[in-house]
Amino acid sequence: MPAQTLHDLIESGVSGRAVLIRSDLNVPLDAERVTDDGRIRASLPAITALAEAGARVIVMAHLGRPKGAPEPQYSLAPVAARMRELSSREVALAEDVSGPSAQQLAAGLSDGEILLLENVRFDARETSKDDAARAELAAEMAALAPGGAYVGDAFGAVHRKHASVFDVAALLPAVQGPLVATELTVLNRLSETPERPYVVALGGSKVSDKLAVIDNLMDRADTLLIGGGMVFTFLKAQGYNVGSSLLEEDQIPVVTAYLERAKQGGCQIVLPTDIVMAASFAADADHSVLPVDRLESGTHGVDALGLDIGPESARAFAEIIASASTVFWNGPMGVFEMEAFASGTRTVAEALTQVSGLSVVGGGDSAAAVRALGFADDQFGHISTGGGASLEYLEGKQLPGVQALQD
Repeated sequence: MPAQTLHDLIESGVSGRAVLIRSDLNVPLDAERVTDDGRIRASLPAITALAEAGARVIVMAHLGRPKGAPEPQYSLAPVAARMRELSSREVALAEDVSGPSAQQLAAGLSDGEILLLENVRFDARETSKDDAARAELAAEMAALAPGGAYVGDAFGAVHRKHASVFDVAALLPAVQGPLVATELTVLNRLSETPERPYVVALGGSKVSDKLAVIDNLMDRADTLLIGGGMVFTFLKAQGYNVGSSLLEEDQIPVVTAYLERAKQGGCQIVLPTDIVMAASFAADADHSVLPVDRLESGTHGVDALGLDIGPESARAFAEIIASASTVFWNGPMGVFEMEAFASGTRTVAEALTQVSGLSVVGGGDSAAAVRALGFADDQFGHISTGGGASLEYLEGKQLPGVQALQD
């Protein structure tokens, strides 16, 4: 049965009702300053729509990975402040997740007002493996909205079986938020009905993080472009020396099997032909561009490490991307946070803006990279709000937070 939507909920009437909404406000901070407010901007339309319809809106969200207890550096206070700036609405912040402060502020809400609960991961029951513990917290959260409803709009968390994502949905009338609905529409296109040529560009540090999605997409995509730190396991599998570059030796047999599978037909795997090799992992490190068959032959020899794909590879990747009708990109091509090693990621991002069909930036570090490098969200077909959730969906996994809204 298709999930009910936020539109359905608002049409049914929410004025005077408390509505719990699970949003994804997990944004990067520099001290108390939000450095990338993309997820806040993406979450506000649903929150604002509920407030404008007269709901008493109670927002649940997490930030970072606190260890089940309050940690000041993970407080949602900077997020609440940015929400106020962007929405021009007052946003109250509870001092706890479901305790006295949350209870008092929730009970005092008037129609159209917004309350943000403190970081749900400040309560160890949120992420507990114990179903009973999560259910207990979920019941406390649901009690903040008696006779109310629940909106699941945190796509970045739907792959987690957490109290605010999964368990609360069983206690209140539950609907799918617009972010989740949009993400699922896009991911279904990538999985089931991509226009061809279909190109997938994968980067990031560890190949082990991407094995399942590679396995699944090899049967769907036409071309896989491999960059980032994960490329060195592929290069090693092909017999190249990689210096001191990031390497997962235990994954070489798996990668070798993928390369052999590609040779048998179907999906083509394209690897870089040159790499930016550096003397050390530092923004000002000496570095040079070397072909993949000479990565240990530069000034720094076996001590050198690869921190970006080279310009020749970046141009080749860009040409393949620009000629595609569907592109999914997840993971930077290098250490984009350091200007000397950002060129590969910048070139790939620029190529995505030239795609005439569907271009999808797969959330997480990829989304952070395009914004850090000066690209605007509307230059891409879609920027996912959930890197891990996107990958798990493309792996073919069932996502608990999505299932909860359909049951």
